[in-house]
Amino acid sequence: MYLLDANTYIQAKNLHYQMSFCPAYWAWLDQQYAMSALASIRTVYDELSDGDDELAYWVKDRKDHFIPVSGDDIQQKFAEVAQYVAELEGKKQEFVAEFLSKADPWLIATAAVIGGTVVTHEIPVPQNSTKVKIPNICDVFGVPYITTFQLLNRLEAQFVLR
Repeated sequence: MYLLDANTYIQAKNLHYQMSFCPAYWAWLDQQYAMSALASIRTVYDELSDGDDELAYWVKDRKDHFIPVSGDDIQQKFAEVAQYVAELEGKKQEFVAEFLSKADPWLIATAAVIGGTVVTHEIPVPQNSTKVKIPNICDVFGVPYITTFQLLNRLEAQFVLR
């Protein structure tokens, strides 16, 4: 299963797949969720539904697309991810705190537990960077990650006018 990061929804809404001119993308997400190919997690839901825009309304109508992170195995893996990130040397504490306060560690923990792949627009940063990014932490925990564009290719998405 592919687990979508909040930034994939936000960038889709703001850039390439705006709801006004590419409703097929959003329908495709619904279709792929129905086929159990992709989902996201409840903490991403919390981040996205907090707004007052078309994405927040879309998300609120699809709460079931966002799986809970309350299971003991996910909680335990989250603790491992959080401890690892908190103990990273050379990272700015504000970047560590920001990473830990968002859905990112939950996304990685959930993917690790269910054998999923994280879908994100984040890219790895060099080892000496002071930032904490999803791909770097995914690598540590053996969690694969891809971009939205790779997801579209893997799942053979086609948005065709008929």
